[in-house]
Amino acid sequence: MKNILVIHYSQSGQLTEIMNNIARPLSANKDVNVVHYEIKMETPFPFPWKKNTFFNVFPESFLQIPSKIQSIPEHILNQKYDLVLFGYPVWYLSPSIPTTSFLKSPDAKKLLANTPVITVIGCRNMWIMAQEKVKHLLKDCNAKLVGNIALVDRHINHISVITIVQWMFTGKKERFLGIFPKPGVSQKDIDESSKFGNIILDHISNNNLETIQNNLLKEKAVVIKSFLVLADQRANVLFDKWAKLIYSKGDANSEKRTVWLKMFNYYLLFAIWIIAPLVFILFLLTYIPLYGKIKRDKKYYSSVEIK
Repeated sequence: MKNILVIHYSQSGQLTEIMNNIARPLSANKDVNVVHYEIKMETPFPFPWKKNTFFNVFPESFLQIPSKIQSIPEHILNQKYDLVLFGYPVWYLSPSIPTTSFLKSPDAKKLLANTPVITVIGCRNMWIMAQEKVKHLLKDCNAKLVGNIALVDRHINHISVITIVQWMFTGKKERFLGIFPKPGVSQKDIDESSKFGNIILDHISNNNLETIQNNLLKEKAVVIKSFLVLADQRANVLFDKWAKLIYSKGDANSEKRTVWLKMFNYYLLFAIWIIAPLVFILFLLTYIPLYGKIKRDKKYYSSVEIK
């Protein structure tokens, strides 16, 4: 009997649906015991978001500062697992606060030690640097990353910005104004995510998780868009400066922090609508001379390697 833990955090329910679909072929097998657990915060984050609350979590999200999570039940915590499927959303180019809070907790160190892990990401489109941070957090838990699945909003960047903001602040996953597409991961991709569960079942049944990422990639578990890698890397440099500055101004109720968060809000609009297109032009101009690096980056970020 193989024991598999499916653990994740989701606000909207989208990632819950993805995790359930991936786990379905595993749960249907009589030789596999699947345990589900959703990470819970002692003080839950709201959904839909209020604008002030959404921006207020930026410094702690980006700087990976944990908050208190509810303890995992003993019957889950004391079981040894053959594989952990770990699902997380991305906040501000970093793993969400609940994700960081779990991975930095004693519970995570106990659950994940010497255990193979497959990460599952559900996000808008930029997840590369968040996954790099998760790789290091998993390493700190002595876990072994063997696979990664990243399901994203496939629409162009500026369209997905508009639709995701509407979803976050209304809680409604619907066509905005009747002309924009539905936000988030497409229902087709969500429904078809069970194909990854079939691959996982095959590999764990054969005690061969070492090569699972190669087969996940054949089913497009990860699709790297090289421009978004560059945008993610550049934005991380700037976000780091903003996050440290805002965090230094006090806690969430600080008046000084509120002022700087408003400035960050304006910067973010400028970055999305002005800087991002300029970065794309730069990417196009340097594509040929940097082709070798782009190719190496694409291979690395598709893998489970860690630098």
